[in-house]
Amino acid sequence: MKRIGATTIFLFLFIAVLFSQNLTQTVRGTVLDEDSKMPLIGAQVIILGSDPLLGTASDAEGNFRLDKVPIGRISLQVSYLGYKNAIIPNIVVNSGKETLLNLSMQESAIKMQEVIITEDKNKGTALNDMAMISSRSISPEQTNRYAGGFNDPSRILSNFAGITSTQDGSNDIIVRGNSPKYVQWRLEGIQISNPNHFADQSSVGGSVSTLNNNILATSDFHTGAFSAEFGDVLSGVYDVKLRAGNNEKFESVFGFGLIGTDLTLEGPFKKGYGGSYLVNYRYSTVSLIQDIGLVDNVNGALNFQDAAFKVVLPTKKIGVFSLFGLGGTSSFLFDDVTPALWETPGSNGMRGEIREDYQKRSHLLNLGLNHTLNLSPRSYLKTSLAYSNEGIRDDVFESQLIKIYGPNGEYLRDSAQSRNLNFSGRLAKPTYRAELTYHHKFNAKNKIQIGNKYSLFAYEFEQSQIIEGGSTRFKLIDFNENVATLRNFVNWKHLLNNDLSIVAGVHNLNVLLNKKSTIEPRLALNWQLSPGSAIHAGYGLHSTMESIHNYFARVKQADGTIAEVNRDLDLLKAHHFVLGFEKRFGQHLMAKVELYYQDLFNLPVENLDTSYYATINEGLEFRYVDLVNRGTGKNYGIEFTLERFFHRNYYFLFNTSLYQSKYRSLEGVERNTPYNGNYLLNLLFGKEIPKLGPKQNRTLGFNAKVFFGGGRKIIPLLRNNNGQLAVDPGANRFWDYSKAYERSLGDTYQVILSASYKWNQLRATHELFLNLDNVTNNKGKISEFYDESKPNNIGYLTQFGVFPNLMYRVYF
Repeated sequence: MKRIGATTIFLFLFIAVLFSQNLTQTVRGTVLDEDSKMPLIGAQVIILGSDPLLGTASDAEGNFRLDKVPIGRISLQVSYLGYKNAIIPNIVVNSGKETLLNLSMQESAIKMQEVIITEDKNKGTALNDMAMISSRSISPEQTNRYAGGFNDPSRILSNFAGITSTQDGSNDIIVRGNSPKYVQWRLEGIQISNPNHFADQSSVGGSVSTLNNNILATSDFHTGAFSAEFGDVLSGVYDVKLRAGNNEKFESVFGFGLIGTDLTLEGPFKKGYGGSYLVNYRYSTVSLIQDIGLVDNVNGALNFQDAAFKVVLPTKKIGVFSLFGLGGTSSFLFDDVTPALWETPGSNGMRGEIREDYQKRSHLLNLGLNHTLNLSPRSYLKTSLAYSNEGIRDDVFESQLIKIYGPNGEYLRDSAQSRNLNFSGRLAKPTYRAELTYHHKFNAKNKIQIGNKYSLFAYEFEQSQIIEGGSTRFKLIDFNENVATLRNFVNWKHLLNNDLSIVAGVHNLNVLLNKKSTIEPRLALNWQLSPGSAIHAGYGLHSTMESIHNYFARVKQADGTIAEVNRDLDLLKAHHFVLGFEKRFGQHLMAKVELYYQDLFNLPVENLDTSYYATINEGLEFRYVDLVNRGTGKNYGIEFTLERFFHRNYYFLFNTSLYQSKYRSLEGVERNTPYNGNYLLNLLFGKEIPKLGPKQNRTLGFNAKVFFGGGRKIIPLLRNNNGQLAVDPGANRFWDYSKAYERSLGDTYQVILSASYKWNQLRATHELFLNLDNVTNNKGKISEFYDESKPNNIGYLTQFGVFPNLMYRVYF
């Protein structure tokens, strides 16, 4: 008994000591020169506010390591002789996972006998030092924290000035009134396909991103006047980065949520080698529940799965290789679909005697290889090879509805008869890319980039539809073509001093299909008026190809023949002008105002002087007509941002934009684009309560977002002079094109709330998230359509209603 009692006391004391220990974790990473990517040896890394002071110095390979760092949030300061100090705030340290950081420092442009180093406090500044205007960085911590993010990097963008979405639950990104199809996605520095499930043929739409926060590093988003390295884009550039896996120990993350269930694994290949792997796999939770038989197949359920990986392979003599990939598949089947749920080609869905069923299947795959080779202490060469494939299969089935009546003449139900395939679409877009970029740092004041980018698109596209009122199937699109583009650019950054910097460059885009090319000058300037104030200005000429299906549209001619009349379409072009002022009130508060003007020209419009149609308005309802590059447009506005970065356990972000987005077709009338919301306003706030519980290992967080914005401009239904509907379903006449985009159906607003609870244990960190999207259940009207079963025969596409999303995640 004494032995048992002693053992019990020992175990009790051991457990008590174990759980009374302060939880700690390792913080480590590398420090590199921002321009040459060479390691900085002996850089001092300290944790601000630590007592006793925790610090270290980087080794011969630029690596640093801080052990036994208490869990919670920390801020690092990195200093090196002759370089500007770098401060990295709000680094989250969890017990279940090591914190890995890749840091860079900029050499000071001023050399003095006694070197004076100034602090770099510009939180939120883009990582790409060539992008000085209309750009910002977005960290995984922000994506995780902001209300409404859904663990989705696409949705996080609508929190920032000048960027909005369609409020219908899709992942559209509307930048400064531009069409979402002109946004360029990049992964690890290489252009990729639209990374959203359920996208359409213009590479827009989709409701779930294949990317998720578990695998992301800090990324950049650019909204205008882009640096010379970016081409074939008019609207915005989302330059997404994947983090490297842990190269010393195995770690994993498991997440379960209402949207998806995923697993992330990472670790080293072998002890002592700097290489690592990172892999993530996610499966639709609804599909998972259906697959194991807990529920029957749900009509309209969005089924998807996706995966991503990154492998880093450093070598001693021939540089660093990095392999990465992102892919996914998705499908749904909507029985009796209406325009209130999903837009389908044509107008048959609005005819009461016809029922439409819509089946969609899609896939995407992006694979890439990056190789970085240091040629000298001041230059390196980056080579990239990539393959992507995007495929979409759309089928719209139609059934004739027969009304069934009871013995007393009462209506009982509709009976669907003779289900036939009406619309069919097949799209495959394999793409091969090769890129070569040379970086050279002449000195602290001058840096240059020279690059070449070749892309080969191997399109296979077939689309057909039953002609209205008949049984003949007409091929809208039918081509199998290789389309190549060649892009070249030169970028030069010059620091006149520590306060004034200039980035100048030229981009050249060549479309080998029809021998179209451009020379696009770019210029940006940043003037630091004082330690807290700066003015920036920029200009750029930008161009892009139109969506490929417009080039090969089969258009019926006056003599009855069919011809592909748009093969010679020129590039869409735009002059971007930006002027901004930024004021920093200490380290944590920033105010910024930016004015912009975008002059669009060479826009493809219908070759008819009575037509409103321009391809910049093209959405899910596409049109195939004779096009000419004679349209014009303009986007202009002012954006204001007041942001308090996370500090002392809270943050807020307020931004507003006033803007106009207009275009003109051959009819000569200046019209709104559909994306001209005129204004938007975002207010975000968050509070974190750390060190809860008896062991002070728990953190509770609250976040909120309020959004107000102008509604999407619409093409209204036909009405007479008294405002009554004047549609004619039998003649397929529904829309009043003479009033295209004159108005919206009203402004929209949305309130989003979220809460998180995190508890750290000795070897694991647990997190629980609850997000309540549109908590007021406001269903603002987005567009209208004819529906004889509705009051006044008008149905509406509305905002997505209240949607709770619960997620649990464990790091171990």
